[in-house]
Amino acid sequence: MQIVLRDLDQGPFLSKVLNFAKEEEIFSEEEVAQIKHKGVLMSLKLADKFYNKYKMHLLEQASQDVIGVASLGLAALTNHDQVKAMLLLKKPDGLVKSFQKGWSMLTVASKYRLLHAKSVYGDVDQRLLESVSAPADTDEWNGWDNYQEVLKEFETQQAAEAVKALFFANGKYDPFDCLTIEEMFAEAIIYRLFFGVHTKVKEDLKKNIVTIDFEEQWLEPEFVEEFINKQLEPLPDSIQDVINADLNKNFNAAVIRTLSFAKVYQAETLKGSTPEKLDRIEQKAGMNGLLGWPQYFVL
Repeated sequence: MQIVLRDLDQGPFLSKVLNFAKEEEIFSEEEVAQIKHKGVLMSLKLADKFYNKYKMHLLEQASQDVIGVASLGLAALTNHDQVKAMLLLKKPDGLVKSFQKGWSMLTVASKYRLLHAKSVYGDVDQRLLESVSAPADTDEWNGWDNYQEVLKEFETQQAAEAVKALFFANGKYDPFDCLTIEEMFAEAIIYRLFFGVHTKVKEDLKKNIVTIDFEEQWLEPEFVEEFINKQLEPLPDSIQDVINADLNKNFNAAVIRTLSFAKVYQAETLKGSTPEKLDRIEQKAGMNGLLGWPQYFVL
């Protein structure tokens, strides 16, 4: 394993820290050599677990994995602070802890990617590891940004799972579900307005819409905003943040539009309109554009 020391603005975070420490004479040649030696041992261990340690090109791949994963963990543990990173690397287990942290971060972010797939790296998605892995002398390391993209994907899936569990009678979340967080949350808001704040969404809104007593306040923006905020309260702040970030700026207005349409749909249902006419009414109103309006068919 080679950890090549290059310009401060280049390469993996681990290389940048070591380069800075050497240039500023904070680390001696011996200390740098010790860290390199630990990296070699870690690469051999990783290669023994996932590769063939007797094939040199695979051992080289393992060393790149160690550099990338340790860089990820070191950056996270020290908040990208090179001084803090140097202090951590000075500790006997600093490099190992950095790698362990990075590996646990990859494991979490890989959760939904591996629901219907397998990886040669166990709990870590292969594509994610490859996007983090890097030679020490690479001119540009995008491992942190690549991880952030997958982490955002994980957090979105986690929030969708929370919305499904809290608001829907069938609380099992399928990451391949075509509904977005915004669509699911809007349906939950409308359903709870109609049938009570403690109800869970079932595929019966169209069937039971005739039982609803519409209230004029439902169409008031202030009321809708307050109602939405109350529905979010049981969720952890981190999940709330992801949901709010996923909602369009016109989310509240779109919900009100759907509520207005539901009132028209109810009137047509009470008049005895045929299913075919109700379908035409939905299509004319742009059913796909009615946020939260269910698209299932109740026979």
